[in-house]
Amino acid sequence: MLRNKVPAVTALFWVTKLLTTAMGETTSDYLVKNYDPVIAVIAAFVVFAAALVLQFAVRRYIPWVYWLTVLMVAVFGTMVADVLHIVIGIPYLVSTVFFAIVLAVVFAVWYRTQRTLSVHHIDTRAREFFYWCAVLATFALGTAVGDLTATTFGLGYLVSGILFGVLFAVPGVAYRWWGLGATAAFWISYVLTRPFGASISDWLAVSHARGGLNLGTGPVSLVLFAGIVVCVVVMTVRRPADPGAAAAEGRVSAPIPVD
Repeated sequence: MLRNKVPAVTALFWVTKLLTTAMGETTSDYLVKNYDPVIAVIAAFVVFAAALVLQFAVRRYIPWVYWLTVLMVAVFGTMVADVLHIVIGIPYLVSTVFFAIVLAVVFAVWYRTQRTLSVHHIDTRAREFFYWCAVLATFALGTAVGDLTATTFGLGYLVSGILFGVLFAVPGVAYRWWGLGATAAFWISYVLTRPFGASISDWLAVSHARGGLNLGTGPVSLVLFAGIVVCVVVMTVRRPADPGAAAAEGRVSAPIPVD
C-alpha cells in the first residue's frame, strides 16, 4: 500500500488550486497565440504526460510533483477544451452536459469498486487512478461551465469570476451549517475552482475590448507561477509526515474538510 499521495485540504490547498487553474488559462492562451498551435499543444501534452507518469511513479505525496501535475492538467486541458469548441465546434452547453455525465460515471465506478471517494485515502494504485480521472473530469466540466457563462450567456469574465467565487464558498457553508457531506462539498468546490480562477485570470489578461484589464497573458502567467512556487515551497516546508493522518486527527484547518 502507498502512503496517501495527495495534500491535506487546507486553505493553502485551495489557494494553490485556484492559482493553477488561473495560470492554466492564461498560459494556454499565451502559448497558442505566440507559437505554432500544433507544436504548443504537442509540447504541452508531452510535459503533461511526463508529469503524470512521475506522479504515479513516486510512492508518497511530494508537493512539487503533485502540483506540477495539477498545473499541466490545467494547461493542456485548456488547450483541449479550446480545440473542442473552436476547431470542432462543439457548443459549451453540450460539452457541459457531456463532462457532467463523465464525472458522474467516474465517481460511480470509483465508489462501487473502492467504497470511498475520500481524498484522505489515495493510498492504492486503483484509488490514485480514479482520483486523477476525477481531477481530469472536474477540470473539463469546470472549463465548459466557465466558458458557458462568460461567452454563451454573455456574462463576461469579471461577472463570471464573481459568480463562481460566490458559488465556490457555498459548499463550505453548506457543509458547516446545512449538513452537506464533506466529500460532496469538496468535489463541488473542486469543480468550481476552474471557472473561478480562469475567469479572474482572463479578466486580468484580456484586452479592454473583451472586458479585461489588458495586462497580457504572459505577465499574468508569470505572476501566477510565482505565487504557485511560493505556495509549494511553504507546503514543502510545513508538510506533515502523513497529510491524511494529520487531517483525520483534526490537525488541519480546512475550509472544506473531506472525510
